[in-house]
Amino acid sequence: MFNISSIRNSFLALSIVSLTACEVSQLNNPYPDSDRARAIMYSSFSEQPKHLDPAVSYSSDEYGFIGQIYEPPLQYHFLKRPYQLQALTATDLPEIRYLDAHGAELPETASDDQVAFTDYLIEIRDDIRYQPHPAFSRDDDGRFLYHQLDERQLARIETLSDFPIQSSRLLQAEDYVYQIKRLAYPKTQSPIAELMAAYIDGFAEFGQDTAASPIAELRNKPMRGATALDERHYRIRIKGKYPQLQYWLAMPFFAPMPWEAALFYAQPGLKSKNITLDWYPVGTGPYWLTENNPNRRMVLSKNPYYHSDFYPQDGDPGDLEAGLLADAGQPLPFVDQVVFTLEKETIPYWAKFLQGYYDASGIASDNFDQAVQFSGSGDPQLTPLMRDKQIQLQTSVASSLFYMGFNWLDPLVGGASERASKLRQAIAIAVDYEEFIAIFANGRGVVAQGALPPGIFGYRDGQAGLNPVVFDWQNGAPKRKSLAEAKRLLAEAGYPNGIDPASGEKLLLYFDTTAVGADDQALMNWYRKQFDKLGIQLVIRGTDYNRFQEKMRSGAAQIFVWGWNADYPDPENFFFLLYGPNSKVKQGGENAGNYANPEFDRLFEQMRNMPNGEERQAIIDRMQDILRRDSPWLFGYYPKDFALLHSWYKNLKPARMISNRLKYSRIDIDARERQRQAWNRAKFWPLLLVAGLFGAIAYPAVRAYRQRQNAGGER
Repeated sequence: MFNISSIRNSFLALSIVSLTACEVSQLNNPYPDSDRARAIMYSSFSEQPKHLDPAVSYSSDEYGFIGQIYEPPLQYHFLKRPYQLQALTATDLPEIRYLDAHGAELPETASDDQVAFTDYLIEIRDDIRYQPHPAFSRDDDGRFLYHQLDERQLARIETLSDFPIQSSRLLQAEDYVYQIKRLAYPKTQSPIAELMAAYIDGFAEFGQDTAASPIAELRNKPMRGATALDERHYRIRIKGKYPQLQYWLAMPFFAPMPWEAALFYAQPGLKSKNITLDWYPVGTGPYWLTENNPNRRMVLSKNPYYHSDFYPQDGDPGDLEAGLLADAGQPLPFVDQVVFTLEKETIPYWAKFLQGYYDASGIASDNFDQAVQFSGSGDPQLTPLMRDKQIQLQTSVASSLFYMGFNWLDPLVGGASERASKLRQAIAIAVDYEEFIAIFANGRGVVAQGALPPGIFGYRDGQAGLNPVVFDWQNGAPKRKSLAEAKRLLAEAGYPNGIDPASGEKLLLYFDTTAVGADDQALMNWYRKQFDKLGIQLVIRGTDYNRFQEKMRSGAAQIFVWGWNADYPDPENFFFLLYGPNSKVKQGGENAGNYANPEFDRLFEQMRNMPNGEERQAIIDRMQDILRRDSPWLFGYYPKDFALLHSWYKNLKPARMISNRLKYSRIDIDARERQRQAWNRAKFWPLLLVAGLFGAIAYPAVRAYRQRQNAGGER
């Protein structure tokens, strides 16, 4: 039986909603109303950072957090390209002194053979304080409050914020020295320890001496190559010359670590509660991690003790016109809080970005066609939907390289013989990376002509940077050589039409890869097709990551795909991937293909310590020519970064190398709120339509019911 009262009440409720609809908007807003007027930036993360300890972290995802928290002595100028180092917590760039084997100072013009040591002398600022942290808290007698926690105290602690007293102190030179000791300390397991042992004087010995030591002893154990001269000055001593050290001094590895924090976190009771340096970092940067819930969100808040810091007053040509100097000279940071929300799926993330609830976005393959289209000339441009929302598109070529490598130790595809070289050259022509970029990278890439990407000193653009083995210069652009040329080289290598004379069958080559999923089949088929153009049969040997790494270490892989992201903007950081003594098989180094050419190695040793200039450029050109001729790699492509920004997001200039970018970003919160209201206004007409349909359906039943009631009353 119908309840007439219920029907009437439901219809009344719908009517009230419709009458008040003009007062309601953004019902889908995932953030509290109290945040609307605050300078908050909204971003996301897809998985929990594994390491927030700057001595251990070596991931771009993790740098997105720790780069805002920790401050090494140097940083890169936010706007200048090529990248330029400048002081951050230091008062200036390091003073560099060259010494002979007896410690006597040498002139700047001293040759590499004369220089036994290089001293980097660094002075730090006197106005820099750490973020609030319980490790610094002391009682009135100067004793640490929380360095010897008992069971009663630990019972009340679940997160770092549960400590009631959180103090600060001034940054000291000793903190930088202490961090270098942590890099050498074997229990830290820093990924750069082996590399630094080759350069920092006494680094390896310190690691050996402290292997069995508790962390409490590190502070008082000396290291020859890292010394605090006083509270504001410290020295790093390098064996020989290593000018690239200055770039490392702009990375979180060389950020300061207060010894108090290391001892605080070493308490077993805190480790059992996951209160560790990997979970709760402590630094001097513009932000500190005030919430770490990797199952929901992570929050960076403005460091209340952050030192004076200002937006740059100069930049590159075009930066002024692009609005990148509108905030010149203004104090940093602009944003009070950065909220990172866990988003495991791209679809909800993309929807929230379009609604204005994320301030910027990358472009996943699933959303690419909705965001970007290519003009007739191949230039990317925004779709009408994006333009209607006043969204900005930023593109930049990354300082990265993806390449296909040949194992130089393999008897078929490796080595310096003319036969092997022409085989590799033929394959380099046949594998069409222009097609690869179009199909598998949504056009987000530039075909590589050599081992150096744009933005790295030594890279040449245009015809001067052409790889003449693979391309011709036609109509002002590179054009891949014909397949006929590739087949000619293959025949000269002894494999006419791809036939192996030893077997009379197709030449068999083996491609080792970890791409074994169902989604990878199209890519693997594409690789087979490229080799099949030459009549070569490519056999895919898929395996898991650990087995693949073992194949690379043992030299069992024949052909593979690899990539490299620049650690620092110097050609040495790419050419060392091809330096013979860095062979992965022989030395466990980063030369994954085990390439070895005595002339290339000699030039590398000459080039790596030189200052940038014409002489260094000439050597780099010769090194590129050797690589193009030998073809140990198919140079592949340089990826292009595509970023979408809402119109209210200010001061974003593409820069993978700069890890502390967030302090420069500014949000026009009034513009954001206006756009959010316009895009997310609640629409109640569907409810009214449902109400109307409900009434139309219910009316005959209600009328019949009342008629029966009236008829019963008459009887």
